[in-house]
Amino acid sequence: MLEPKVELASISLFRATPTQIEETRRRRWPHLGGTLSLAEYITRDEEMDVLEHAKEGKMITWVLAPREDPTTLDFMCACRTYKRTSLVAYPPSSPSEPNSVHETTSYGVAAVFTPPSKRGRGYAGHMMRLLHWVTASRDNLPQFPEAWGTPPEEVAGAGGGLFSVLWSDVGEEFYRSAGPGGEGGGWEKRGPVSTVWEVGTEEGDDEGWKWLTQEQLKGLWDHDAGLIRKELENMLVKNGLYEVEHPTALVTCLPTNGVAAFQIPRATYGSNFSMAGGFWGVQSLSNTDTYASWSVEMQPSPPTLIVTRLWAREDTFPRLIAKIKQAARRSGIRKVEVWNLRVGLRDVAEKTGGRTFIRSEHLPQIVWYGPGTTKNVEWVHNEKFCWC
Repeated sequence: MLEPKVELASISLFRATPTQIEETRRRRWPHLGGTLSLAEYITRDEEMDVLEHAKEGKMITWVLAPREDPTTLDFMCACRTYKRTSLVAYPPSSPSEPNSVHETTSYGVAAVFTPPSKRGRGYAGHMMRLLHWVTASRDNLPQFPEAWGTPPEEVAGAGGGLFSVLWSDVGEEFYRSAGPGGEGGGWEKRGPVSTVWEVGTEEGDDEGWKWLTQEQLKGLWDHDAGLIRKELENMLVKNGLYEVEHPTALVTCLPTNGVAAFQIPRATYGSNFSMAGGFWGVQSLSNTDTYASWSVEMQPSPPTLIVTRLWAREDTFPRLIAKIKQAARRSGIRKVEVWNLRVGLRDVAEKTGGRTFIRSEHLPQIVWYGPGTTKNVEWVHNEKFCWC
């Protein structure tokens, strides 16, 4: 039975209490728990929440609740945010100078959920509109609408974000329309592009390559972050290279601080699956700037090996993708998927049997809080490693 709608001014966004956090998990479990029991589902979330990407306050659960009773278990809806170290690059005034690169804060948004009894009342949309007010610097936001009452209370450890990202399974418009001042100005879609390969039966030797365990990947992320920064400094801002026609800023999340590492335990929890040899990445010995890491998507069956980070040139990419397919084949996986290969590598991918297409699910969306507008911001390395 649907409940009557309440006035927007009477509700606000609050940091969830421990009992509210457990209630969010109980609500989501029948819809998202898969084969896990309720106890297993709750335990999985608890274990994920103490991993490096989430601990020390980087992950916050938010609830939309009555202002007069913010700790109630009868809250309207909930979501989570993940605070992340990221980079932003601004083009120089002179073409002969490098881009100006700065470390910044961004947020990943996940677990947006409204129970069926509270749907159709606009609660989730209002929660997303209020979310800007707890993740961004308020100096970068418009005037708070009078009809919404007063802004949410500022929360220690939150705020200061220059941009935030999410992945939508309900189309683009819902999140796009949820701006900080009302309709419009929310998260905009960017590059839901996938390239897939059938693994086949071809086998090769391991000479010249180093297989990487989860532990060894930690060193790779530091190396990777350094390359990403250098790349941003030297990226040319010109037409044809990017999804955005005239970028005024280039932004990216970083794989460090457990962000990329989280993709493996998240995907394999509660299953007996393990990659052959315990390997979740590979790196060229002759060119250490050629490497990849991966996770798996267990559902829908059969599993897919999904690349989380990849770095290669056009001439090194064919051998790298061959090694990735080899890792999949040795683990009984028949398909490999990569998100958002850069344009030059897509052409090479086609020659190696890859098929590129636009996804209709897991739509990457971004909102920018800095100078200018979201439509002029390029999301670099919009890949699976930063999914949340």
